[in-house]
Amino acid sequence: MCALIKGLQRTEPVKFILMNSTGCRNPDLGEKVSFVETCVVGLIRQLVPPHADNERAVEHLRQVIGSEDSSVACGVEWVAVRPDSLVDEQQVSEYRVCPSPTRSAIFNSGKSSRINVAHFMVELVTDEILWRTWKGKTPVIYNV
Repeated sequence: MCALIKGLQRTEPVKFILMNSTGCRNPDLGEKVSFVETCVVGLIRQLVPPHADNERAVEHLRQVIGSEDSSVACGVEWVAVRPDSLVDEQQVSEYRVCPSPTRSAIFNSGKSSRINVAHFMVELVTDEILWRTWKGKTPVIYNV
């Protein structure tokens, strides 16, 4: 992706938003979970291939695309949005965005409506201040 984007010779970086999951922890933030939750997530990683893909995708962003300096050189800026248990709602409702999970993704998950996640992602792209707030980070979104 970086090679392709570099080849475009854009003057502005490409904004890339990955929809991930609260089950994918961000080690840069020192996010800790219990031993039991670590075991359950390890089992999920083995039995549910999309979870392992989610982990690899966010690790690629963090380590390969990396910091603001690396992303500028690559021409990509990124945010990995981590909703909790996804639910369907008809309208955007109040939601909060946190740097890290405030609940256990396995044993006490919160709800994130798909429409709220989509709303937040659109706001990221269209609101430059919001983008700068979360650029290179992995925010968690919960319905209020």
